[in-house]
Amino acid sequence: MEEWTVRGIVAQIFGLLGMAMNIASYQARERRRVILIQLFGSTFFAVNMLMLGAYSGFLLNAIGIARALVYARPAVMKRARGWNAAFIALYALSYAAVFIAFRKPPTAMNLILELLPTLAMTVSTLAFARSAAVIRRCAFVSSPCWLIYNCVNGSIGGIVCELLGLASAIAGMLRLDRGARR
Repeated sequence: MEEWTVRGIVAQIFGLLGMAMNIASYQARERRRVILIQLFGSTFFAVNMLMLGAYSGFLLNAIGIARALVYARPAVMKRARGWNAAFIALYALSYAAVFIAFRKPPTAMNLILELLPTLAMTVSTLAFARSAAVIRRCAFVSSPCWLIYNCVNGSIGGIVCELLGLASAIAGMLRLDRGARR
């Protein structure tokens, strides 16, 4: 975990701000509102991850900002498959960049650890083209992946976000999705 320096404390503050945005997003009724709130969460988490030296988290959240801007536009849904493919390709490139550009050693543990948030982003991207209910259900795949990554990289906001995110997704499902199959 990052030493408790001013930089470390600032990094954790950005993580807590990202957490607040992502938790709030699960309570939104409309898909577009979920995505727009998560845009702010991705922005705060990108800064958090960069400051912690968690480069996969940084790159994926930076791509997440662009993803939210694209998917928040209703007209994009007609071309969602193309956008999905483009974002998934960017995730694959960011995975490679961690080992090439940021020179993270490609040990078996690192290969698996850096794959977890990549998988999480892929699942949530595929969900973004669907309903808010689908986004909430996909939290059961993406949150555990991010949780492990955040634990290893010491993002307190990220850890709490994923734990509360799962609880918020369950609450949203019970409050908004019960009886409404989408």
